[in-house]
Amino acid sequence: MLGMLFMVMSSSISSAQDKAVAFKGAHIIPISGNPIDNGVLVIQNGKILAVGDANTKIPSGAEIVDVTGQVLMPGLVDTHSHIGGGDGGDRSSSLHPDVRILDAIDPRSDTFRKALSGGITSANVMPGSGHLMSGQTVYLKLRKANTVEDMLLVVDVENNIYGGIKMANGTNPIGSSPPQPGTRAKSAAMVRELFVKAQNYQQKIKDAKGDESKMPPRDLQMETLVQVLEGKRTVHNHTHRHDDILTAIRLSQEFGYKLVLHHVSEAYKVAEEIAAAGVASSIITLDSFGGKLEAAEFSNISGAVLEEAGALVGFHTDDYITDSRTFLRSAAMGVREGMSREKALEAVTIANAIMMDIDNRVGSLENGKDADFILLSGDPFSVYTLVQETWIEGMKVWDRDNPDDKEYSTGGYEVFRGDVTTHHTDGDSK
Repeated sequence: MLGMLFMVMSSSISSAQDKAVAFKGAHIIPISGNPIDNGVLVIQNGKILAVGDANTKIPSGAEIVDVTGQVLMPGLVDTHSHIGGGDGGDRSSSLHPDVRILDAIDPRSDTFRKALSGGITSANVMPGSGHLMSGQTVYLKLRKANTVEDMLLVVDVENNIYGGIKMANGTNPIGSSPPQPGTRAKSAAMVRELFVKAQNYQQKIKDAKGDESKMPPRDLQMETLVQVLEGKRTVHNHTHRHDDILTAIRLSQEFGYKLVLHHVSEAYKVAEEIAAAGVASSIITLDSFGGKLEAAEFSNISGAVLEEAGALVGFHTDDYITDSRTFLRSAAMGVREGMSREKALEAVTIANAIMMDIDNRVGSLENGKDADFILLSGDPFSVYTLVQETWIEGMKVWDRDNPDDKEYSTGGYEVFRGDVTTHHTDGDSK
């Protein structure tokens, strides 16, 4: 069914975009190369045909769009969001690898329009961090959609994989009584025990050698963790303190799974260790501090320190912790604290796409990639700059000149009040 949905959707998009469209005159930031003054972007059938300077060849008969004076760059990629009103595991257990946020997303949620108004075109939508494993994440294109299947970015129907898996350590999942672990050491032990069980399940499948009579009974939790062990599913791990960060890395090395660290409030204390482990960090930027004790030594210098150490680093919103509408401000604040302009721009585009294994499609403006881009009124890091338009796969999905769209950029939380408080129902917080 999922495959059929995507065939129908792709067909409708293509039929609407048979004619090439050329955007001329913008200052283009392709991410994959140097900025281009008076640049040209050519798109067709949802893909990028060409990107270059004013001499770039434009197909005959192409529609010409004059965007002189504007800045054109790739659509933003958010590695950690809670838009869409989804949820995750409940308090019956601390470990819910089988739970899918896919089954709880509201594709008509106005929070998606909020994210589009901030230039976000792709997002990793996750369950909360109230458990050691809160469930499976889903990678979404923020297309206009009637069903969540219309939004899926990664589709592996055979293995039922549409994203990563959310894990957490530190204060949030500890709890005070069973089945919560109660301590940091017990937290790690419980995760380790479940992965050992998954390794045993994996071995039984290998030993069966395709003989159905010898296969172990189907176990949805084990299936998910075997996908993690086999590198088919990335672990997105909520963590804050420097010791918790190292515990998350230690577990990933013990079981050999791909890890992305999230939040990492004290990343600046262990940046060299993070870099040496080859682990990516998806960090958050705050302009007003406070909240949980374990984030008391949070610092916005982490981006610059991780960059200097040579680690892959990106920003995320954790929306609604920081608002999707101001996502570019995270990169700007990173620059203020010492990040290079180049790496800060990458940190909201291609770096995040790499963390989600979608960099072959999004995160930069290159021939053959999806035509996901945004038009800005000025420099991406200026407080005065506004997102003017957001495009996904060659279709305009948000336009500031449309009063209905503009409301989601300038209105207060009453615009989407019904979606604001849903993702914390399982104990999640920044």
